[in-house]
Amino acid sequence: MLQIYNTLSRQKEYFRPLHEGHVGMYVCGPTVYGDAHLGHARPAITFDLLYRYLQHLGYKVRYVRNITDVGHLEHDADEGEDKIAKKARLEQLEPMEVVQYFTNRYHRDMELLNVLPPSIEPHASGHIIEQIAFVQKIMDKGYAYVSNGSVYMDVEKYAKDYPYGKLSGRNLEDIVTETRELDGQQEKKHSYDFALWKKASPEHIMHWPSPWSEGFPGWHMECSAMGTKYLGAEFDIHGGGMDLMFPHHEAEIAQSCAALGHDSVHYWMHNNMITIAGKKMGKSYNNFITLEQFFAGNHELLEQPFSPMTIRFFILQAHYRSTVDFSNDALVAAEKGLGRLTEAYQRLMKLQASATSTVEIGNLRERCQEAMDDDLNSPIVISHLFDSARAINTVFDGKGTISEADLNELRAVWKTYAMDILGLQLDGAQDAGAGMDAYKGVVDMLLNMRLEAKRNKDWATSDKIRNELTALGFTIKDTKDGFEWSL
Repeated sequence: MLQIYNTLSRQKEYFRPLHEGHVGMYVCGPTVYGDAHLGHARPAITFDLLYRYLQHLGYKVRYVRNITDVGHLEHDADEGEDKIAKKARLEQLEPMEVVQYFTNRYHRDMELLNVLPPSIEPHASGHIIEQIAFVQKIMDKGYAYVSNGSVYMDVEKYAKDYPYGKLSGRNLEDIVTETRELDGQQEKKHSYDFALWKKASPEHIMHWPSPWSEGFPGWHMECSAMGTKYLGAEFDIHGGGMDLMFPHHEAEIAQSCAALGHDSVHYWMHNNMITIAGKKMGKSYNNFITLEQFFAGNHELLEQPFSPMTIRFFILQAHYRSTVDFSNDALVAAEKGLGRLTEAYQRLMKLQASATSTVEIGNLRERCQEAMDDDLNSPIVISHLFDSARAINTVFDGKGTISEADLNELRAVWKTYAMDILGLQLDGAQDAGAGMDAYKGVVDMLLNMRLEAKRNKDWATSDKIRNELTALGFTIKDTKDGFEWSL
């Protein structure tokens, strides 16, 4: 039975959905004012893994992943200029032009990483009415106040009735000590009160009418409003990066409890960070590398391009709750590991069955499921696949045999766990993007020409094709059935 680590209880719990056979899952998506980077890829791949595995277990999953296109401010959740509005102002564009451009690019990157699209992808700007209604519920319960046209959560009053800080493990005294004094906070009763609705300044280009002012919702409000709209007043899983635990997810809990009288979420899950030299990768630190730069190899920290599948494999090699430190060498190692896994899978598909097996495939399916049931332990699944690759290579090299039953089981397990659940494309369906089939066809054509030259004892042509492909970075291996190649 699936066990997942619930951030709220800080322990692994057996997963029990609210409604038998159905799972509601909400994951914080991107703020679309710039290209996606490696830090965006990790939560996307982590919760894609969970989505795939829940479906494999037979659940019908409603997966909601939001698009933040309003209310995410420059300095923190309450102050500064909206990031999308700022981008639009600087580039003389409509804000929704910025949103659409970067949403399209995000979708393209996710498709290359083989991240499945969510069931619903709501935009914050498309749910202003729902957010205003949610703020009004909090006002009606007495946990919010209006100040100069903005609405703020009265955290001190809320904390008298509900445990504020239970997700992040902070208490109100710690939060008071850590809260920075920023311009505009004189509107609040307390510095740690957060905005539910912000009055727009005259120069602000994204604003809507509300009972309190012409303005826009606070950043935290979108997830509370959209999560309950599409998944109900209570739902199963809420996920995101661990950097969102405080203040974002802590604020969501407060909003839901204040409006509804209870927390909406049963299981909170958070992936850990991608770091560079031990420091979190992100736009706020200006140390990020975009996914496009990884695919093209045009960043000073990269010595070569890396395919989307290499990026996916690199992230899955580590458990989702562990920190992953980026380096070019680490990606090169991941590329080699993925290459070995791909070669094993392609060899597996070429194997011929014998009457009996002289290789041991063991209980591979059970071991992979056990690893996935243990809080989505993808690194252990990968290690089990590598273990079985030894048997595959032994048979392929003619040093062993495999029965038809064992061969069918091995193929089924690799397809299920490597491709359907881990989402790795080992069959050549995708490597560096569009045009892969044509690309493979050209290489195969050249190597078939080389085979023909060898049969005709035209060694000069045979050597020329091999040497020139090798110089371009191809590895070519002659086999009894023809050839194998990799890049």
